Amino acid sequence: MRRTDFWRRMEHVFGSAYARSVAADQVLPQLGGRTVEQAFAGGEETVVVWRAICQAYTDRVPGTLR
Repeated sequence: MRRTDFWRRMEHVFGSAYARSVAADQVLPQLGGRTVEQAFAGGEETVVVWRAICQAYTDRVPGTLR
């Protein structure tokens, strides 16, 4: 998954402003206790980060985006 696809999905799920906030502020256990931004800075693959978002927000991410 390309990073542009990731952000498009994030904005679809959370809205443009809140998506960036989630990425910067929400610590996810699925990412080893890191935020999305920290995971990307640490070299984590985009698809791994997206799967973590899907697991953390099962009630928000529609099945068509999983």
